[in-house]
Amino acid sequence: MSSFIGSALRGTFFLVFGLGWSVKYPLKYLSRTWNADSRASSWIKKLDVLEGAAKAFFALAGILAEQFIPSGPHMGLYSKESQSWEKLTNWQYTTMYLFYGLSGIMDVLFYSPFKLSLGLDRLLLSVAMFSEGFLFWFHDYTNNALGQHLHSLLLIAVFGGALCALMEVFLRDHTILEFFRTSFFILQGSWFWQIGFVQFPPWGGRGWDQTDRGNFTFLTLCFFWHYAAALLITAANSVSSHWYRKACQANFGNIDVELDWGFCFRKTNQSSDPVLLPEDGLDEK
Repeated sequence: MSSFIGSALRGTFFLVFGLGWSVKYPLKYLSRTWNADSRASSWIKKLDVLEGAAKAFFALAGILAEQFIPSGPHMGLYSKESQSWEKLTNWQYTTMYLFYGLSGIMDVLFYSPFKLSLGLDRLLLSVAMFSEGFLFWFHDYTNNALGQHLHSLLLIAVFGGALCALMEVFLRDHTILEFFRTSFFILQGSWFWQIGFVQFPPWGGRGWDQTDRGNFTFLTLCFFWHYAAALLITAANSVSSHWYRKACQANFGNIDVELDWGFCFRKTNQSSDPVLLPEDGLDEK
């Protein structure tokens, strides 16, 4: 839906997963570095399945919102009365959510007994992001030059994240690729919010002036400020995880403090000292 609420919902979708990844992937990296046991691996798998289910749920909610709002197409694609297409913008956003929903389903099936090929989850995520990018690329921006500029900048984040996800099909669990994919997702989320404020101010009134070239220049600067913030957030969470690791890795005498999927627990070493047992028998008289 072409409104502030629609743009905010899309932005929230990407922010939730981007910010979640900025915490998840550093912890996942630490669990691999520390040769964590099967309990950590089990928590990672459960988190991946939960993430996939959440992605599919939010995608379904987005599809329903785009289709069944009062001004939506209500699953109607072509009107025989007017002999024209119905609400193609809503259908474009519906298609975007559809592919992200398929990506979420694949995330869940990846850990199912079907034994799917390694990398299929990243491949479906890459397909979803490429689909999103081409949908915005071929969107009709008639009489909306500023909107076209805003979405052209958005394509940098979309295609950048899509390329990272595609490379992860072949370079599984690559820390740098995960870092940049996360930053691009956060950038998408914040920029969708920015688009909402520019084109559909929540306080009412018209959007920004389409003829002022200064707006184009400022928004280009603003886009890269958004990306700088996304990189700082991702880096800050990575550094915080590293410091947390240092704190949890400290040894205190016979107590080892370790990281077990984001939580510290104390493990006392078994003592090798002999244990004195009471003697059986009667006391001597």
